[in-house]
Amino acid sequence: MSNTLEAIHLLEVKLKNMLSNYEFLKKENEILLQNTSDLQVQLQKKQQVLDKQQEQYNLLKVAKTIEGSNDNTRDTKLKINALIREIDKCIVQLND
Repeated sequence: MSNTLEAIHLLEVKLKNMLSNYEFLKKENEILLQNTSDLQVQLQKKQQVLDKQQEQYNLLKVAKTIEGSNDNTRDTKLKINALIREIDKCIVQLND
């Protein structure tokens, strides 16, 4: 009888430890999920900033080429031609 009670007591102790570990891991998982969400938001913001800076850089390259710099004239001409094609498409759509 004593062995059975000891086994039951040992089982209860192990079960309590497992439940305690489960609760701890559950809370840790929630914290990690929140951190992941926060980091994803930060990453998106950084990506938006990077995209804006890339766009500003491209505009600066165009402006410098129009200003007379010879470094990126080919790129600027291609960009201007692409913009003209876009404008032409818009005009065609407006006329339809």
